[in-house]
Amino acid sequence: MVRHMTPQLISRLRHSKTAILLSLVALGGLLLFIFREKCLLSLSDYLILQNDLHRADVIHVIAGEDYRTDYGIRLYQQGYGKMLFFTGGWCKTHLYHHGEHAKARSLARDVPLNAIVIDDTVVTSTYQEAERLKEWISRSSARIHSVIVVSDPYHMRRARWAYKKVLGDRIEVQMAPVPFEWTPYRRYWWTQQASRRYVREEYEKLVYYILRYQISRGKLQRWLASRDRE
Repeated sequence: MVRHMTPQLISRLRHSKTAILLSLVALGGLLLFIFREKCLLSLSDYLILQNDLHRADVIHVIAGEDYRTDYGIRLYQQGYGKMLFFTGGWCKTHLYHHGEHAKARSLARDVPLNAIVIDDTVVTSTYQEAERLKEWISRSSARIHSVIVVSDPYHMRRARWAYKKVLGDRIEVQMAPVPFEWTPYRRYWWTQQASRRYVREEYEKLVYYILRYQISRGKLQRWLASRDRE
């Protein structure tokens, strides 16, 4: 049958296929434009984990800017935790110890001294902060069965992975991201450089954590350990 097709017919078929292909590309581009916002939000939504909170034994605020501490204090004052736990060690950016600074900030907001625990051991990663929590739990005279973790919204997926990896199934982990309006970051992350960088780096760090703490062994693991960062 192909042998009996005229050059004119072959040309028409080729033009028809090209037109169909161009139409599909145009339709794809239109759909991408229409659903662009939803697609972009789905990328950041994967990183944001938020539980319906209930009372926990301790609220652990991951070291960072003051709005994290302030939100942890707010949760404590709302009755979501029996005590506050702060980690981080010396901060080269702000020139203070995260734990001591958070403690002072908590006391200034009328949090009782006996409800504040700090560990200012120097840490270089979120994973290590989870390890400091585990160490404190192992030494605590009080029985700790549950923890609320406070950090930035885009940090939640990686933080939960780390805390579940370190604490195991015996400790309930609830995630409490700081509301966007408390942070310098935006829900529509692609509209702001700092938010774009945060989302990109969280995906990079999540892959790094899986390689560093779950997959790698030997020399590769030691090399990855030398690159630990917050």
